[in-house]
Amino acid sequence: MHELSIIASLFDILVEKAKEQNAKKIVRVVLQVGKLSGVVPDFLQSSFEIYKKGTLAEEAVLEIASLPLKLRCQSCSTEFVKDDYIFSCLSCDSTDLKILEGTELLLEKIELEL
Repeated sequence: MHELSIIASLFDILVEKAKEQNAKKIVRVVLQVGKLSGVVPDFLQSSFEIYKKGTLAEEAVLEIASLPLKLRCQSCSTEFVKDDYIFSCLSCDSTDLKILEGTELLLEKIELEL
């Protein structure tokens, strides 16, 4: 479960940003997780709940925004979003696709109480 190491790294960032702002506590954290990021959102959530105990984020809420898989067909230039893992163009059925979005794991927002 590499989600725990991701959360540990996230907490390094959260604590650093909270100290920079002289925050009393971390209130909310928003992550963007792409469909092909290799991360399981439920595991991120449970890891966050475990890791936050005894920290500035003890009462914080973790929100996870899922990012869809957006592709561009290299054959016909059609851009489209896929919900499944069948990698073929919706227009021409080509499998020559480029991933535009959906592999990200981004820290979107940190809300602090000053």
